[in-house]
Amino acid sequence: MLPEPRTAIATVCLSGTLEDKLAAAAAAGFDGVELFENDLLVSPSSPAEIRRRCADLGLSIDLYQPFRDFEAVPPDLHRANLRRAACKFDVMAELGTDTILVCSSVSPEAIDDDELAAEQLHALAELADSRGMRVAYEALAWGRHVSGYEHAWRIVRRAAHPALGVCLDSFHILSKGHDPAAIRAIPGDKIFFLQLADAPKLPMDVLPWSRHHRLFPGQGDFDLTAFTGHVLAAGYRGPLSLEVFNDVFRQADPRPAAVDALRSLLVLQESLGVLDLPAAPALTGHAFAEVVTDPGGGRVLASLGFARTGVHRTKPVELWEQGDARVVVNEGGAAHGAVGAVALASTDPVRSARRAEALRAPVLPRVRGPREADLASVSAPDGTQVFLCGDDWREDFVPTGETAGGAGVFGIDHVALTQPFDHFEEAALFHHAVFGLTPSPVTEYAAPFGLVRSRAVAAGDVRLTLEAAVVRRGEWAPAVPEPQHVAFACTDALAAAAAMRAAGAPLLDIPGNYYDDLAARLELPPARLAALREHSVLYDRDAEGEFLHFYTALAGARVFFEVVQRIGGYRGFGVANAPVRMAAHRARRHAAPPVKTPA
Repeated sequence: MLPEPRTAIATVCLSGTLEDKLAAAAAAGFDGVELFENDLLVSPSSPAEIRRRCADLGLSIDLYQPFRDFEAVPPDLHRANLRRAACKFDVMAELGTDTILVCSSVSPEAIDDDELAAEQLHALAELADSRGMRVAYEALAWGRHVSGYEHAWRIVRRAAHPALGVCLDSFHILSKGHDPAAIRAIPGDKIFFLQLADAPKLPMDVLPWSRHHRLFPGQGDFDLTAFTGHVLAAGYRGPLSLEVFNDVFRQADPRPAAVDALRSLLVLQESLGVLDLPAAPALTGHAFAEVVTDPGGGRVLASLGFARTGVHRTKPVELWEQGDARVVVNEGGAAHGAVGAVALASTDPVRSARRAEALRAPVLPRVRGPREADLASVSAPDGTQVFLCGDDWREDFVPTGETAGGAGVFGIDHVALTQPFDHFEEAALFHHAVFGLTPSPVTEYAAPFGLVRSRAVAAGDVRLTLEAAVVRRGEWAPAVPEPQHVAFACTDALAAAAAMRAAGAPLLDIPGNYYDDLAARLELPPARLAALREHSVLYDRDAEGEFLHFYTALAGARVFFEVVQRIGGYRGFGVANAPVRMAAHRARRHAAPPVKTPA
């Protein structure tokens, strides 16, 4: 097993002043930083003070960057560049760092001449070596004449100076579709630095793609395990460092962003076999969902066929059940009308908790009364508590003796959690890394009040859907911040809708236009279509099966319920119907009160 690599993060990844960024990186547990020059230029602290601050925080400064437009230029520019470099080496000496990143030139003055580039880089390396420093040459994906790592390596090899090596950046290599396997041919001691970034696959020019859409490892579409494996196989033993340009990350609170960043590196190291973490135990389903409500919040559940089967021994909490669908109704919470917690049934809750803590998701403190289960919980990025439990949690409830009449519900199908937009990527990585849930591809849909981004994370019968509004809603939009819901699985959606509506359930009414379009698109049997229309049941299908679902009105400030039926191998969530549901919710909330006629 290879030694566990050190970890580093470029200060450009995080928001705030340089002092904020350093504090966040240290608090998250990074070993070092890449110091981005712009962060130093705007800091009131001198390089020597920054050096002392890093030392106090336990951080090394592993790289100073970037140094631009150096190689293959006319003689007068070359002289000016060497003078500029000498000044930067003075700064680096004060900072206590010995490696500078030189990006391949984008200057119109640069000449397409590898021999000249090697000659001038050799001169730069000679100057660096005289100061006990090194030069890491990186091929920018949009470099004027050098845009590939193999080309950069040929120039470094031609320059033949011990203080000159290459910097390998996963984005610059993978965004161009270059094969990273040839990295193994580069001697490990000539790979001076490694920068890692993931990204979604986007059909756009590589420069704006790089500047705005990089992600932490595991959040995008690049195979960073294979890429990093090639680098380690070549013999590289330096830090695994993150260099991520992302508009959202650079506006977010730097402390949770830094934790998310380190978590991404820990999971990457686990995938490479260089870090031994407690394995994620198998999850067998949703143990329960907790809903925080006003007093009497169980009324909607009762209309859906649930029974109040238990009362908590010490807390103002009730257990409502139907089949294996269990909802804990908490009437004592502050955030009324919210999904306060999701409980996942783990085959080994203790190991689940150990893995969470190893991945910087500490177990939350919890007051536990006598004879109450010792449930571990962690906080997801959106603030939802996630419990990790076996079967003993039900012993916390004193049975009421009530039993559910039932409306065909047999379990929890999924829980939908709306994310603050700046936590959307973090949430997917969190649930994947900590609980072993597999993220689905991101989808986007046009909702009545703006674009919404959605993805699911799932493993077996455990499913969570994560959604985020791309632009935050203004005052004119419906006052339902970050809606959430619990979806129940049933055996027959049409029969369930009829029974629940008859019991007084506040189900949404779906407009006829939806069913007219459904008939045009899918040619459903007339009787099936008529039944869907009669009961306001929505419909979706794919190559594997069908999906029938319907919704309640809001059962609090921002929570509602869904009932779903999966037929065949359908694995989706009816995302195409989400705008219809949103509009129906608005219509329900803003419906005029009925007009009273005289007797």
